[in-house]
Amino acid sequence: MADPAHPDPSPATGSRADDPAPTAPDGTADSTDIVDIVDISYSPCPNDTFVFHAWTHGLVPGAEPPRVRFADIDVTNGMARRGEGRVLKVSYAVLPHVLDTYALLPCGGALGRGCGPLLLGREAVRPGEQGTALTGRTVAVPSELSTAYLLFRLWAARWVPEGPGNVVVMPFHEIMPAVRDGRVDAGLVIHEARFTYREYGLHQLVDLGEFWEGTTGHPIPLGAIIARRDLGAERLRALSETIRTSVRMAWENPSASHAHVMEHAQEMDPSVADRHIALYVNEFTADLGEDGYAAVRELLGRAASEGLVPPLPPAALEPPFGD
Repeated sequence: MADPAHPDPSPATGSRADDPAPTAPDGTADSTDIVDIVDISYSPCPNDTFVFHAWTHGLVPGAEPPRVRFADIDVTNGMARRGEGRVLKVSYAVLPHVLDTYALLPCGGALGRGCGPLLLGREAVRPGEQGTALTGRTVAVPSELSTAYLLFRLWAARWVPEGPGNVVVMPFHEIMPAVRDGRVDAGLVIHEARFTYREYGLHQLVDLGEFWEGTTGHPIPLGAIIARRDLGAERLRALSETIRTSVRMAWENPSASHAHVMEHAQEMDPSVADRHIALYVNEFTADLGEDGYAAVRELLGRAASEGLVPPLPPAALEPPFGD
């Protein structure tokens, strides 16, 4: 999600934003500890700041804090497409475009049940009439490479065959006001909007998570953590363990990250931030596991069969360190 206060690189407390990344004589990353050379870009949303709090604040034993950039998902998706940054939180939908350069890490991301994107409008629509209501209309989305938009396109291929009239990209925090004010006809939202959209006088048109789970039985892949493959298998393994430890430390002492989470939560009510974390930080955040990987393969496989993303090579999603 967007944070207008942090459009450019902005280190979290304890990060070393001014330190250059060490390099070997051949220009590749030095073989020092992975956390000494890594930069990471992710959103200021509560689930991300909660997950990475321990690492970014130097609390993970043996792991120096990384350099941190807070950025909207559309920004990090674009960074990944351009090969910018060593570690990024991106939409799962962008993976087919970047996995030649980046590897999917098995932890730190957002994937779950009952947490899918919502399509919102100003007026309620009777069940079964959503497709008609959206035909030829303008829909705001947070990123054309977002998983939310990919799920919308999979749903629309079935229910809005003539398609919406126009799709516009805007920062997440602008979407609900734009729908409320009539600047767009519908908006695609994620995260805490599940809890707050009624405050804008809006109505849920489609729960795309329900569509996905009801169609496939899989949990919903939303945000992925990726890291450059040229960091090497050993350092990618160490990085994954650092992130997994940060997740577990967040669970063990949730109050430790509270001030940091709220600092970046854009004046969000603390109770909403807590519900946000509870919904999006789950067992898949600590480890994707077989169910998580199966969900990602299903999403990208279906999207490829519809011609929405390039097909993936068979081993493209495999853990980057061989197990």
